[in-house]
Amino acid sequence: MVSKKSRQEVRVKKHKRLRNRFSGTAERPRLAVFRSNNHMYAQIIDDTVGNTLVSASTLEKSVKAELEKTNNVDAAAYLGTVIGKRAVEKGIKTVVFDRGGYVYHGKIAALADAAREAGLEF
Repeated sequence: MVSKKSRQEVRVKKHKRLRNRFSGTAERPRLAVFRSNNHMYAQIIDDTVGNTLVSASTLEKSVKAELEKTNNVDAAAYLGTVIGKRAVEKGIKTVVFDRGGYVYHGKIAALADAAREAGLEF
């Protein structure tokens, strides 16, 4: 009998393969996205020193107050605008997008599009 791997195991393996191809630098940091069943998290990371430069999540009170639900496409789009604005305020213009092993569709695509509209280039 063939045993099937869980979605989480498959996602983690995809993410490790993706991380072999790129990493965030000081000039072009990495925009990493994590999505749980209830919330979304986005970080802009400089991998050369291992620092998180900017972060945002739907757990924050200021973000949560603007949202009806924290786990839908609208919440992802709002989170994308928040992370984009915070990055531009810090002087970050270009990033490498790390979708975290998730399919570029739905919430992940909405976050990416909103971050682009907020001023990030990737």
